[in-house]
Amino acid sequence: MTDAVLLERSGTLATITLNRPAVHNAFDDALIASLTALLADVEADESVRAVVLTGEGASFSAGADLNWMRGMAGASEEENRTDSERLAALMHRLQFLSKPTIARVNGAAYGGGVGLIACCDIAIGVFGTKFSLSEVKLGLVPAVISPYVVAAVGPRHARRLFVTGEVFDASHAQRIGLLHEVVPADELDNAVANAVALLWPGGPVAQREAKMLALAMAGQTAEEAHRVDIQNAALIARLRVSAEGQEGLQAFLEKRGPTWRS
Repeated sequence: MTDAVLLERSGTLATITLNRPAVHNAFDDALIASLTALLADVEADESVRAVVLTGEGASFSAGADLNWMRGMAGASEEENRTDSERLAALMHRLQFLSKPTIARVNGAAYGGGVGLIACCDIAIGVFGTKFSLSEVKLGLVPAVISPYVVAAVGPRHARRLFVTGEVFDASHAQRIGLLHEVVPADELDNAVANAVALLWPGGPVAQREAKMLALAMAGQTAEEAHRVDIQNAALIARLRVSAEGQEGLQAFLEKRGPTWRS
């Protein structure tokens, strides 16, 4: 465990904070491992009724860490697949967590950061926040997070965002269903507290079953999601080592445009 992710308990509420503000809470191996482990801890803790997920500093999460991406660019397809399966396991754990989850979106979210938001039951963000699923600009796709993003915003919106990689704002995120509520920054904590208060009257067993019922009625089961996660991890691994993926990653790391833009 590292301090890349922090856990704070206040009564029956657990708050998990991504704690790499210097790099906008970008993902690396340590953050993925720590967040997965902390989610397992709160899952097993019967005293925890609800979980808030947020970021330290100006951003919620910028997605993949630059150094992590550099390492994956030089890794084999098998190594990339194993790495992607770890991220898939994190998203799966959050999506199917037996406790209600609230994303406190304090700032920008890109790539995997959008995936974390999509996996939460309730998502509240601040005006002015920017979002993007920009993987196509690197010759890649948002494979691992795709089932969760599509479930949150629907296939039509996902198709646009996946193929354009465009940046969109919090108001658009609310319109398409990624965020449930958008508030001024100084009202974010109150909005999250109000959402938490709505949870307390419900029975914890009933809430767990209600959450799984909603997922099941949408065709999502833990077993099927795991199968898709493995399939998507293989897809992104294949694309990372492809000619286009390698060019996109190298162009990004070298701060130049990829050849397909010329």
